[in-house]
Amino acid sequence: MTSLLPLRVERDGAVTILTLDRPDVLNAFDERLTEALNASLADCAADAAIRVVVITGSGRAFSTGQDLDDRLEVIERSGDLHLGDELRRRYHPAIAAIREMRKPVIAAVNGVAAGAGLGLAIACDIRVAASSASFRAAWGRVGLVPDAGSAFFLPRMVGWGRAFDMMLTGEPVAAEEALRIGLVSRVWPDAEFAVKWRELAQTLARGATEAFALTKEGLNAAMARGFAEFLDHEAELQDRAGRTRDYAEGVRAFSEKRPARMEGR
Repeated sequence: MTSLLPLRVERDGAVTILTLDRPDVLNAFDERLTEALNASLADCAADAAIRVVVITGSGRAFSTGQDLDDRLEVIERSGDLHLGDELRRRYHPAIAAIREMRKPVIAAVNGVAAGAGLGLAIACDIRVAASSASFRAAWGRVGLVPDAGSAFFLPRMVGWGRAFDMMLTGEPVAAEEALRIGLVSRVWPDAEFAVKWRELAQTLARGATEAFALTKEGLNAAMARGFAEFLDHEAELQDRAGRTRDYAEGVRAFSEKRPARMEGR
């Protein structure tokens, strides 16, 4: 896989790490970065040898969202912005790729995640944070509504009232508070952060990848379907999982009282 600047792409065994790499502007998204991110997510989805994807940021931020300098140029030139079209073209493909990818995607939030950066993080399957990280749903401060899927995902994570509070006030949520309200699942000290999220990614990469994919499919369905329809879908997913090699290996390993050796299929 080839790295597309301003995005660094690193392979570490079965783990691929995508690092947003515009640290001078706190990894704000411009056209080149969203183009590179979309292309790399598509590569990761298509490569069966990749069993876990991690998205993180370089420098002091995960991402502060859309680069407003790009928008200012358009406003001053013509004022003719079509932000809905821009979302469909640049951001929605990334969010959809993460949700549809049949492998775990981890957001390793190393610093501030704001705007579309928050949207990217909460679209991922697992969020872990450095102790200095923070989260801001700050669209209202520039006169916009939440985007990049945020109004769909955030209330499901932290509850309707807390999500509304975050979106209307734009106040930052510190890492420990994010852990308390369920926005992230783990917080580690800054000095240990990179080591810890790599350990987590490698642990998942050794797991039952197809079962993880079916679990993700089930959770996606649970957000979108009625209860009775979901139960039917759940049964169908478990039927598929029960026919995988990893399930047979898991049963044998349990019987033999040894660690399972998962192949990811």
